[in-house]
Amino acid sequence: MPAPYEFFIGLRYTRASKRAGRRNGFISFISALSVAGIALGVAALITVLSVMNGFQKEVRDRMLSVLSHIEVFAGSAPVLDWHRVVDEAKLNPRVIGGAPYVGGQAMLTSGESVRGVLVRGIEPSIEPEVADFARTMARGQLGDLRPGEFGVAIGYEMANQLMLDVGSKLTLIAPQGTATPAGLVPRLRQFTVVAVFRAGHYEYDSSLILMNLEDAARLFRVEGVTGVRLKTTDMLAAPAIAQELAASLPAGLMIRDWSSENRNWFAAVQIEKRMMFIILTLIIAVAAFNLVSMLVMTVTDKQSDIAILRTLGASPASIMKIFIVQGASVGLLGTLLGVLLGVLLALNIGPVTALVENVFGFQVLPQGIYFINRLPSDLNPADVLTIGLTACVLALLSTLYPSWRASRVRPAEALRYE
Repeated sequence: MPAPYEFFIGLRYTRASKRAGRRNGFISFISALSVAGIALGVAALITVLSVMNGFQKEVRDRMLSVLSHIEVFAGSAPVLDWHRVVDEAKLNPRVIGGAPYVGGQAMLTSGESVRGVLVRGIEPSIEPEVADFARTMARGQLGDLRPGEFGVAIGYEMANQLMLDVGSKLTLIAPQGTATPAGLVPRLRQFTVVAVFRAGHYEYDSSLILMNLEDAARLFRVEGVTGVRLKTTDMLAAPAIAQELAASLPAGLMIRDWSSENRNWFAAVQIEKRMMFIILTLIIAVAAFNLVSMLVMTVTDKQSDIAILRTLGASPASIMKIFIVQGASVGLLGTLLGVLLGVLLALNIGPVTALVENVFGFQVLPQGIYFINRLPSDLNPADVLTIGLTACVLALLSTLYPSWRASRVRPAEALRYE
């Protein structure tokens, strides 16, 4: 079907003819600025959200090199038959691995340094099923944590701060004391550093200590294990899988997923993303509302054309459609250009960052301060679609008032001085 004439007239008004006067040229200049403003706003929003998604994914992956997707434990009581718990959990097709652990807090002393640490006893042969410590080892190997030898693996930051290395000695003091005739005596044990890991997350690199499962059970005097760590096929589905396991595992067991352990951090990231979306959307809104001034000037300049169209039988609704098409076409063009530019920037953020560093002579992410030396980017198609639709809606809303004013032009008054 042929397109209505309002469509062609609206598109014609978006271009300045070769014989157009200064006023038409200025209107076209404002129209170009509106396109550029919307495009830059859309591109900036897509790029910023992609970088924030990349940072979130990078930190999440580094966390999950230390954490498990799901933990099953029995509160303050130990889990006596962890093999049965793992076998029953693996009946869920989305659980692909399980390993026991003994966890607790202790006081570390080395020389004159004293600090609180988190101790985790693991089974080195099974631990790779739930965590990728082999990839994070800077020195030594996970297999060096042999039972009875009382060796430990410490984080990279802890090693630097306490000046420890492979072969160094440290002492761990358990919070549970030993009752003697002289009173309650703290229970302590000397350990040897056999490995250093670098997870890339400061909290774990500075406070986590790994040791063999049997050694941890002796230190904390645990019969059995503290709990079981599970790995799933999809870490993002871990909360839903945890709910399924809560209904199928024996009563008395407690379940938590990786997102609940870091709920505050992920909530803060989500709030930051929402605020950045709102702030950068305001930039798009400012550019979109430039369409208002452009359309108002166009309506003022085209009053005689509007009057002629009205005398030829055009209805007020048709006049309104003409200027809606004009403004919407400008907004759509700016949105398409912005989406194209934003996607290109998000997919090539590394080379763009390197170019900026070479031109201006500074490093965006110094590795001495941050654990990564590049800007990560994770382009989310849902974000791109949401941003594009938001820009189009804002542009369309900006056209309504000027278009309504154009439909109210009276032909007799507009042609009085023509």
